[in-house]
Amino acid sequence: MLKKILYWLPRVLLILFTVLISIFAVDVFFEGYGFPEVLVALFMHLVPTFILIGLTILAWKKELIGGIVILALGLFTIFFFNYNNGEWYEHLLIQGPIFLIGALFLINYWVKNENRKR
Repeated sequence: MLKKILYWLPRVLLILFTVLISIFAVDVFFEGYGFPEVLVALFMHLVPTFILIGLTILAWKKELIGGIVILALGLFTIFFFNYNNGEWYEHLLIQGPIFLIGALFLINYWVKNENRKR
């Protein structure tokens, strides 16, 4: 039972996180742009979603590589968004789930390989 939970938890969390990030793209419909501009803006806003979908596929098939890449994404976002200003807990809302999901993929990989060795 624990193995099934450990298998599905990071996958479900990554899918939910991808949906959460994609919701931020909805604001392009309320900016008053024309149809072509909305399509371009929507594509630009969905780039993080496309990256997360790719990471989901990668992590689903290769847990070790996916977990490492997801943790690297968490580190990248810390430096990319320049978190020198603001409160630490505000930034934890985005980075926290990324690090948790990456760690869960790595833990699942480790537990699965430990069981194979026995």
